[in-house]
Amino acid sequence: QVQLVEAGGGAVQPGGSLRLSCTASGRTFSIYGMGWFRQAPGKEREFVAAVDWSGGPTNYADSVKGRFTISRDNTKNTVYLQMNSLKPEDTAVYYCAAGRSTFVLPRRITDFTSWGQGTQVTVSS
Repeated sequence: QVQLVEAGGGAVQPGGSLRLSCTASGRTFSIYGMGWFRQAPGKEREFVAAVDWSGGPTNYADSVKGRFTISRDNTKNTVYLQMNSLKPEDTAVYYCAAGRSTFVLPRRITDFTSWGQGTQVTVSS
C-alpha cells in the first residue's frame, strides 16, 4: 500500500501562488501516474490535475488550465502542484492521489487507489 504525505498548503491572497508537494512511499513510484484532487466545504471531491508515470502527458480540470502545473520528480518520489493566479474559488482541501495502474495517465477518480491526508489552501483577501 502506498503512503502519501502532502505539504505546502496555506493562506494566500487572490492572484498569489502556492506550490504543493506530495511524497510517496511503499511502492515503486516511477511507474504509476499521480494526481491532485480538491474538496471545498459542502462539495464533492473534484479532479484537479494528473500526470503520467514519466512526467510527460498531463491532464487538467478546465477550471485550472493555464494557472496550475503538475509535475513530478521520480528521483525524489515526489509530485508537485504549482498553483498561480489563485482565486477565492480555489479554496479547498487538496489531496494527492496515487494511480491504480502502471504506465498510464489516470483520468477518473476510480483510476486512483490511495490518498494523502490533505492540505488546506485558502485564498482570501
